[in-house]
Amino acid sequence: MRVVFCGTPHFAVPTLQALADNGFHIALTVTQPDRPSGRGLELAQTPVKQLAQRLGLPVTQPEKIKNNEEFRAQLQQIAPEAIVVVGYGRIIPQWMIDLPPLGNINLHGSLLPKYRGAAPVQWAIAMGELLTGVTTMRIDAGLDTGDILLQRQEPIRQEDTTETLGPRLAALGAPLMVETLRQWQAGTIKPQPQDNARASLAPILSRDDGRIYFQRTATEIWNRLRGFQPWPGAFTAFRGKTLHVWAAQPVECSPIPVGELKIDGERLLAGCGQETVLELLNVQPEGKKRMPTRDFVHGYRPRTGERLGLEQVP
Repeated sequence: MRVVFCGTPHFAVPTLQALADNGFHIALTVTQPDRPSGRGLELAQTPVKQLAQRLGLPVTQPEKIKNNEEFRAQLQQIAPEAIVVVGYGRIIPQWMIDLPPLGNINLHGSLLPKYRGAAPVQWAIAMGELLTGVTTMRIDAGLDTGDILLQRQEPIRQEDTTETLGPRLAALGAPLMVETLRQWQAGTIKPQPQDNARASLAPILSRDDGRIYFQRTATEIWNRLRGFQPWPGAFTAFRGKTLHVWAAQPVECSPIPVGELKIDGERLLAGCGQETVLELLNVQPEGKKRMPTRDFVHGYRPRTGERLGLEQVP
């Protein structure tokens, strides 16, 4: 099968590798342009571009695609049977949806119709889900609203963060895409329309999503902390400066006023909503390196009754 592959992040890499390993003719790899990265702001290639180059595949990196006549002519000349899209980061225009006879097939990191949008892995953890998965679907004009082709489930473990769950979903999705393309070409898949009444959204994250509101329960804060790794993380204020919280856990103990600290030996406890308590395990004061809370307790000498950020839940 002759395909065009559109993808950008690490999540897309296993699928591109699986297509190459299983004999698909990848006529073109489409990925985002190189962007400045790191302290030196040197141009960084996308993970998909790096793999495509190792595999000797042709690569293009258009800045825009909707009204890009050169890119459109390039795809028309290739005449792919299918276009595979995994985390590309651009809305697929209608002309591109209509181009291949087998359509544009997307791998999405959730069990659609749950968590449509740009950050399905992050929001599934942040919302306390115990089960997620991957979906292959036909792209249409909506936001992740196309017909479902195949799905696979994956449990969310108690210790999971986006950094651990994301690679598992990517590895689960790669063979699923191979299976989808083969069955779709053979006509053995019956597309299933999504139930829009069961849909939920996973919007792109902003920095403010990482702000800790202690009016939430300890479990809610803990879920969001795990889901929003590595960015925007979880942060609050301590003594007028930002304090990042990199690891924490809900604990059973006597209630503490919301937003207040309690020092228990080398342990650092914070009062949360509904009389729940969060133990902070690893923190990073503004301008400093990450540290276990015992080092924070000895170095900063926080006092029982001191307050963390007092922001109200919006």
